Amino acid sequence: MISQLTVFLENEEGRLASAVRTIADANINMQALFLADTSDFGILRIFCDTPQKACDALTESGFRARLIDVVCVRVDNKPGELANLMDYLNDNNINVEYAHCFISGDYAFDVLKVNDASLDVKLAAAGFDVCKPEDVYVTD
Repeated sequence: MISQLTVFLENEEGRLASAVRTIADANINMQALFLADTSDFGILRIFCDTPQKACDALTESGFRARLIDVVCVRVDNKPGELANLMDYLNDNNINVEYAHCFISGDYAFDVLKVNDASLDVKLAAAGFDVCKPEDVYVTD
């Protein structure tokens, strides 16, 4: 499992900019950002080099932020790799609460939120390349 920073934002002008500025002012480097929205609020999901520090900085600035455990699987960046992962989850009756993906070089990183705390172990045993934090958080 790895930590994903999740921030609940009011759907108001400037809230995203303020959250991102708070992270930047704390000298935290973001590697990936995903935003889902409704008419009233947004859910911002971030991977960064120091997730706990970012969570603390946002909370201290009045944002509703928390760390969520997710599983990240690295697959080759080619057609069918995500489908193979989803087939495994479906065949094993594992429900995906939400998912998102990002690309880095020759790889796709498939991020999954599930209610199975041992999914990373199960996926590794099935031959999937489960990411460790250092695979996702770049700290150079």
